[in-house]
Amino acid sequence: MTVTSLHDPTHREALWELEDAFERGDLISIFGRCTVSYEGRAASDLGTGDRLLLLKPDGAALVHTDEGRQPVNWQPPGSEHRAAVREGRLRVVSTRTNPAETLTVRFSDIHQLSAMPVTGGRDLDLHGSEEDLRTRILERPDLVEPDFEPRETERPSSAGPMDVFGVDADGNPVVVELKRRRVGPDAVGQLARYVRALREELGIEEDRADADATVEVRGVLVAPSVTDRAAERLADRGFDHVALEPTPEE
Repeated sequence: MTVTSLHDPTHREALWELEDAFERGDLISIFGRCTVSYEGRAASDLGTGDRLLLLKPDGAALVHTDEGRQPVNWQPPGSEHRAAVREGRLRVVSTRTNPAETLTVRFSDIHQLSAMPVTGGRDLDLHGSEEDLRTRILERPDLVEPDFEPRETERPSSAGPMDVFGVDADGNPVVVELKRRRVGPDAVGQLARYVRALREELGIEEDRADADATVEVRGVLVAPSVTDRAAERLADRGFDHVALEPTPEE
């Protein structure tokens, strides 16, 4: 078991680790100075204090203080976690839709963040790795789309290495992000950063007004499935999703 533990990380370092941990389905703990707010059937707020936030892979979120065994705020399994850095603070949000409830924890200081895989507690039916998924695409590029041509794997960029870089039938650059399991909106954000970095590298403005421009940087997320929110963000950004398992079904 590989446990990731960050001591006194910056907000950006914490955000990057959280995004990766969400994708892996890790159990996450964050201890730091924060405020807590809840919106839903009722509303509540907790002022600044040192608290422990637990984020479970099943969607549960628990906020603990240094007293008692019960959380002071919580969200049940089935909620969706996401994170962002806003106004100099790390914001972690847990939401559910039925009923509509939102738990928001804003960290001004992060003393420790840990992420660890969960074994034995859940029945995860995962087969294959992202490397298996990459191999499938390199051997059968048409699985992404007809006439897709892979050019490079782990292509460096200012946002990090791209899983697969290639071109489509019209010669447009294509960034392919690979995930071996069902993913949420964080995966779309990761793909967006790669696409943005490549646009900057190629000198293509993201919101260009030139209708005659012939080069378009495209983004494709390859994963077995995506959440509804991820699908909405893919559509908003004009990205594509290809439903593909890491290994062929027998």
